[in-house]
This record gives sequence, C-alpha cells and structure tokens, in this order.
Amino acid sequence: MPPKPGSRWLPARTPFRTGPLFPRQIAPRVQANSTGPISRYTPRMSENILMHPVTSPLRGEIRPPGSKSLTNRALVTAALASGRSHLTGVLDSQDTRVMVESLRRLGIELSHDQARRTIDITGCAGRPSVAKADLWLENSGTSIRFLTALCCLGTGEYRLDGNTRMRERPIADLISALAALEVAIHCELNNGCPPVVVRATGIRGGTVQIGGEVSSQFLSALLLAAPGASAPLTIQVAGPLVSEPYVDMTIRVCEAFGVEIERPSPGTYRVRPQSYQAREYDIEPDASAASYFLAAAAVTGGEITIPGLSRQSLQGDVGFAEVLRQMGCEVSYGPQSITVRGRPLRGIEVDMNGISDTAQTLAAIAPFASGPTRIRNVAHIRHKETDRVAALATELRRIGQQVEEFPDGLAITPAPVQPATIATYDDHRMAMSFAITGLVAPGITIAHPECTAKTYPRFFDDLAALAGSS
Repeated sequence: MPPKPGSRWLPARTPFRTGPLFPRQIAPRVQANSTGPISRYTPRMSENILMHPVTSPLRGEIRPPGSKSLTNRALVTAALASGRSHLTGVLDSQDTRVMVESLRRLGIELSHDQARRTIDITGCAGRPSVAKADLWLENSGTSIRFLTALCCLGTGEYRLDGNTRMRERPIADLISALAALEVAIHCELNNGCPPVVVRATGIRGGTVQIGGEVSSQFLSALLLAAPGASAPLTIQVAGPLVSEPYVDMTIRVCEAFGVEIERPSPGTYRVRPQSYQAREYDIEPDASAASYFLAAAAVTGGEITIPGLSRQSLQGDVGFAEVLRQMGCEVSYGPQSITVRGRPLRGIEVDMNGISDTAQTLAAIAPFASGPTRIRNVAHIRHKETDRVAALATELRRIGQQVEEFPDGLAITPAPVQPATIATYDDHRMAMSFAITGLVAPGITIAHPECTAKTYPRFFDDLAALAGSS
C-alpha cells in the first residue's frame, strides 16, 4: 500500500542500534540530482542506517551519477586510443577509481576532475608502455576482467589481484581464451580465480572460443582488446550468453571510438586490427542506479522522472521500467527521460537474464505486490559481489517473506514485512535495493551502507533529498 499523506521521511543512522534522525538539512527541499549541490551524508564504516517509511508518495526528478559500465568501457577504449580523449559525466566511485589508478600504473596519462566529473586521457595507441605493474582492483569484476585482456597487449609482466571476494570470483573462461591465443597467462592460485599473472608479448589473431554462461564480461574484455591483436580475431561464444545487452553496450562504445566489430552470425564476432580514435564522449546516467528510484515511485504510489535515459539508451537496464509496467505501473518515455507512476502492484514471473543487475531491485519490492513474483534465469548473479540469489533469499526470509530458492533464481510470496537488520554482504546493490523496502515497511535497518561507495557513494544523500523534496 502506498503511504498515507503526511510528514516527510528521514532516515536515521546508528552504529548497530537505533539512533537519532538525520539532521534536517540532510534532506533539503531541493530537486535531487547527484550533479547538484546536495547536503552530503556518506555513511562511515560500521554505521547502520534505520530507514523511516515515507508518509507521502515520492515525486520528483533525479539524475543518478554516470554509468559504471559505460565509464569503465570508455576508460579502456580511450586508454587504447590514439590521441587525447575528453570524457564527461564520469562516475566517481570505488570501481572507477581502481580502474583509473590501474591505468596510471600501466603508464596511461590521465587527469581526473572529480568535481566536474570529467577525465582527460591520452591513449597509448594500443600498446601499454609500462613493462611491469601490480594492479589492485578491490572487488571490481569489470575492472579486473577488462584490464586482464588489456595487459595482454603490452610487453612485460603484470599481476592483477583484489580483495577476498575477488579471489572467489571466476575468471577461468577469459584466461583459457587468452591462453589459446598464445598469451602466457595463469591464475596464481590455480583455482580459476584471481590473482592473475600475465607475461605479455601481445595477442595474436585467429579463432578462439569463450564461455558466456558465467559472465558476459569475458567476451566484452576480449572485444575491447581485439583491435590491438596482430591479425584478425574471430571470437565464438560457447554455450548460452548471459547479460547480452552488456555486450551490445561494449560494441557500441567500441564503435563510438572508431572500431568496427562484425557479427556474421549469432554468437560470432570478428575484429580486424585497427586503432581506437580519441574523441569527446559523454556518459549516460547509470540505469541500474535509476532502478532504485523508479522502484521508489512504484512502492510509494509516487511519480519519478529520470532525465538522461530513454528507450534508446546504451544500457539494457532501462528495461526495468517495463518490468514495473508489467507489475501495474504507468511508464512514459521522453526523448531523454523515463517516468514511472506508481500504481497497485501485482506479482509477475520474469526472465531477468538481460537486466540481472536489477533483479535485487525487483526482489526488494516484491513483498508489496498482490501475488507471488518469480525471478528466472539469473544463475550467473551467484558469481557477483556475493551470491546474490542466496543473499536475497536469506534477507527476504529475514523480513518475513516466503521464499523458494532455485538454481537460477527465486520465487517470493508476499507476507507482512517484519522489522529486521538487512545484511548487505559488502554488496552495494543489496544495500540500495532494501533501502527501497524501508521506504514503506517500518523497522528496516541497512547494515554497512558504506558498501554503496562501490558504484554510488551518494546514494543515501540523493534518496534523502528526493524524500525531502516530495
């Protein structure tokens, strides 16, 4: 049920206990926009946030920060380009900072203006100049996979590593494909996961197969590096390909930087030797991040507009708006905007393989639907920042939901939401998704909310500002 009209919502913050409300200025009555002057609240380590339900529908316009997926793809293509590129709308987060720092360690000259959200980057014309580097990628799967392939274009020895969870995340499919192209590469612990050691002399051409069932990032990594191979490269996807819209995104970014990628048949990609060309490139707002605000409109009966995104966006996750339409919401598109108007929600069954980064968003609002919701074909999200299927099942049960877990997803039968502290598993999307649950259900506390720094450091600032302006 949407909240009744009344006073506005403010979250409370506490170190493992209920505490005082945010200061009122944390939720000023201004348009929420991550590019504007919003009062900041960045959660500190070991703080919990107690969400207070809104008492009126959320209404407004909010532009999330730049897309993480586009930022990291643009950084790689600009780093490999000939000339100096100017990137605008760049996301500044943990995942993009580790990419920026690693590119610097590889000898790439770049200047990052965090306030203006721009990066000027001078490319290496397809060949990293540094002959030895140790790269630390925290838990950024995108970064370690893309940079593993990029390092193979150099001449020298490179080691790529990350935190404890990174050392559990699979990379064997990419390693096997690069080894088949005669790159001297291996997983240091012989377990198919980082650390990765590369002794590079370049990538030869030919034909190679790569698995697509665990992550589409393996294919994207090869496509990004393929123009620098010494001869034409044909890549064949072995088996099903998950998250295919992200591969489409990769190809469109490559094309924007002047590279042609052929697709002669489904699952086959051909790339001839060529050079990326430097350019100015503007990065869209993050569509995965937008899903939380669109979901907020859905569960509070409000109306939220996301500027900068549309049906034609590069990011497949704009498709989450259509999921909300299936649940009963009204959705409208402008040339550069998406608007969702909340209506009573019904449960749905949906294949979320192509937009799997929004599966947690759907799961977190499923308790407010009039019937069961079934999320299918997302087995690959078990290999993300955490096992997201298992984590969702655990936390939904913690708040009183009936959940059946399947190898490829889960089914959620709504029940009254019980107060609970949500474990976030160092997964930014768990924190942001269940924050939306807490807009309606009382007693929802988000543990370790600082994990949102991975992709959206100001998420709680922007959510508070949106609530304060409604």
